[in-house]
Amino acid sequence: MQTAETSEAIREINLSYIMLAQRLLREDRAIGMFRLGLSREIADILANLTLAQVVRLAASDQLLCFFRFNDQAMLTALTQAPKNSTVAPTHAAIIMAGLPAAQFA
Repeated sequence: MQTAETSEAIREINLSYIMLAQRLLREDRAIGMFRLGLSREIADILANLTLAQVVRLAASDQLLCFFRFNDQAMLTALTQAPKNSTVAPTHAAIIMAGLPAAQFA
């Protein structure tokens, strides 16, 4: 059972995530889809939500965002101090590029 505080925290995270997703998709759709790991269909839905729909969706008691990393080695590699900090962002992008976009039935 969730406490009221936990439910409110989930709503706040959901709202922040949806707003960030919309901003990224509006600034550069292709890069936004890549960074968020979204399919074209999901990106279209998120980008076209009205304010009322955003608020309704954010009010869900389920987190709308999730960890894209389900591989321990991959997550560990990204959390370790980089040996060469100039290539760390490139390394992260390469790893993320290998992950599939989100698809929902």
